[in-house]
Amino acid sequence: MKADEVEDVEIRLLLEGVQRIYGYDFRDYADASIKRRLNHWLAESGFDTLSQAQSQLLRERSVFESLLRGITVNVTEMFRDPTFFRAVREQVVPFLKTYPFVKIWHAGCATGEEAYSMAILLTEEGMAGRYRMYATDINEAVLQKAGEGVMPIAEMQRFTRNYQKSGGRASFADYYTARYDRAILSPALKKHIVFAPHNLATDGEFGEMNLVLCRNVMIYFKPALKERCLRLFDSSLLPGGFLCLGLKESLERRKMGERYEELAAPLRIYRKRYG
Repeated sequence: MKADEVEDVEIRLLLEGVQRIYGYDFRDYADASIKRRLNHWLAESGFDTLSQAQSQLLRERSVFESLLRGITVNVTEMFRDPTFFRAVREQVVPFLKTYPFVKIWHAGCATGEEAYSMAILLTEEGMAGRYRMYATDINEAVLQKAGEGVMPIAEMQRFTRNYQKSGGRASFADYYTARYDRAILSPALKKHIVFAPHNLATDGEFGEMNLVLCRNVMIYFKPALKERCLRLFDSSLLPGGFLCLGLKESLERRKMGERYEELAAPLRIYRKRYG
């Protein structure tokens, strides 16, 4: 058996073990993506092979948590893709403002930058106190970091540029306090955000949402898991609600796509039809 074939068997066995012992199911993640991340984790773990790592990984939670940190994707920034946030501000928020209260699900929120960005946007549009945002991720370590609302001060210049390009109405510096090498986000932004663990591969829906965002997460999934996620989002959304996907994700050629109209084609912003 070739080395690549042996590695494929090791990966299948490891992912099966992780699912059975810890309940985290990575078996439907894209093969190339999961292999790349596992090999990166392995290179830093001190183990020579995945087979060697498996026994300790399945018996020691701390080893599994290091693996979880290594294979979950946490690439994010505040107001990432400013044109998307501008479109939300101009095309989605006017509809949301017609409701007395709205519920939002931000799936795959990582360390929370985009959730906080949405909180800033909604505050500027006069919706403070009129929404509840559920920001979820599979990785509880990054959720803890998200809840702290502390970011490197070195990132603030880039975040400020994104904010300005997204149509920000104030000074971005108003939303954080600089302290040494850290930027501490305003506690008011956290007030209406609930950070909670959620596994898109195994967990259920969030009901009666007006807006669901899951951007640049499903690109790492196999087709079956992508379909599961889209069904979750669809069953979570109220008629008239909005679904925001990543630039490389689409409802095109999907049966459920018939129930949605696309508001901003290049930006993957959809609205669920009534009836």
